[in-house]
Amino acid sequence: MQTTGFSHWLIVLVETFTALFVLLLLLAVVVLATVWVVDRNQTGNAVLRNFPLIGHFRYWFLHLGEFFRQYLYSNDREELPFNRAQRVWVYRAAKDADNTRAFGSTRDLRTEGMPFFVNAAFPSLGNTHVEPKPVRLGPYAREPYDHAAFFNISAMSFGALSAPAVRALSIGAAKAGIWMDTGEGGLAPYHLEGGCDIIFEIGTAKYGVRTPDGKLDDEKLKAVCAHPQVKMVSVKLGQGAKPGMGGLLPGAKVTPEIAAIRGIPAGQDSQSPNRHLDIANERELLDFIHHVRELTGKPTGFKAVFGSMGMIETLCDEVQARGIESAPDFIIVDGSEGGTGAAPQTLMEGVGLPLHEALPMLVNTLIERGLRERIKVICSGKCITAYDVAWALSMGADFVNSARGFMLSLGCIQALQCNKNTCPTGITTQNPKLQRGLVVSDKCEKVAHYAKNVMHEVGIIAHSCGVDDPRQLDRTHCRVMGDDGISVPLGKLFPYPAGYRPTHA
Repeated sequence: MQTTGFSHWLIVLVETFTALFVLLLLLAVVVLATVWVVDRNQTGNAVLRNFPLIGHFRYWFLHLGEFFRQYLYSNDREELPFNRAQRVWVYRAAKDADNTRAFGSTRDLRTEGMPFFVNAAFPSLGNTHVEPKPVRLGPYAREPYDHAAFFNISAMSFGALSAPAVRALSIGAAKAGIWMDTGEGGLAPYHLEGGCDIIFEIGTAKYGVRTPDGKLDDEKLKAVCAHPQVKMVSVKLGQGAKPGMGGLLPGAKVTPEIAAIRGIPAGQDSQSPNRHLDIANERELLDFIHHVRELTGKPTGFKAVFGSMGMIETLCDEVQARGIESAPDFIIVDGSEGGTGAAPQTLMEGVGLPLHEALPMLVNTLIERGLRERIKVICSGKCITAYDVAWALSMGADFVNSARGFMLSLGCIQALQCNKNTCPTGITTQNPKLQRGLVVSDKCEKVAHYAKNVMHEVGIIAHSCGVDDPRQLDRTHCRVMGDDGISVPLGKLFPYPAGYRPTHA
């Protein structure tokens, strides 16, 4: 009797599932048929018109291709913008894991342009990690800034980054003793949360310190710089990924909070001007820097990507006419390989000098004009590993900034979704559901570990080269592989001006 009842319910269950299956199958056929008809009759896509339905697989595979290449097909040194070997190095440094390797390196030193360092025959005995000495910025400002760490967090705005990401960076920066640049999006409470030193950036739209018509609001700027954590002010003229174009924050990321901090409407695309409305030449740039420095008492400089050194030559002429105290306290040189949340591919790939040219050209120009000690040089542009940073110091940088390196330390997987508000790691999205994946208490430790390990390993390189302080590295300590398979010293590839000798030599 029970068996008969069970058989009955089994038959009913099978019939129900069969009916559902048939229904779903019919629904699928209707959907596919509809797609086929639409594809066949549309006029905008030749592939779909000629191959309705199955043509969609091309675009699906095209979309998924970058992800399959990242994990399955590209070798460890092949992928761009950062290859797997670079990303793994950052991940391990951020976890404070052992970064030693066995058997041999996969880094091909025969590749043209590859830098490597020249070890000393008899390096000093003792501790290989030497703490960097403080460098003074803004000696003529009312509040000069002394900072030791040569590796710091580059400009990244709240809005481009999520609140948890900014909080983790702020707390991690304080733990590591490094500074954090706000980017052009204004000063958010999350920047201050960790207690780290802050570089406040004034972008072309003057977010956070703007009048309704986009001019500088002196009272708002004074209020921002009244925070004791704000140590310097950077005037952003441009950035490497989009020279001649202002920043773009998609409307999906402009939440009411971000809009209030920036002083813009919520929910609308935020496009900053391609240059400052009140800075049209070198003379006006120095006027603006002087005004900000006098108003705030903070060291003030500017950030730019260069196409040539003509602008710096003219700037130096103006400084020498006014007096050395009128000079910018620092210049942040951004290479054309710099990153961003959103930029046209044409600008990102084809405009501006790369850092390996712009940095030595800037340093040499300042040396020739007698302003090298007065104006400190900060650089940014794909410097995420210890030998990237050591190379920049050898070229003459006083400080090296990194943005994407610290994003990787937060857990970035290079999904290339920064401009879509769909970042799967919660770093560059304002979607609370995705932000949940970024645990601040864990990521802030990784930020600190990453910064400390980069500086530690740069110290190891410097010690191997026979100098005590990483900032004593110069162009005699690094060689670059040429197109003929023979390396040349940096000093020969980019010679110092006649008569100049590095201070430690």
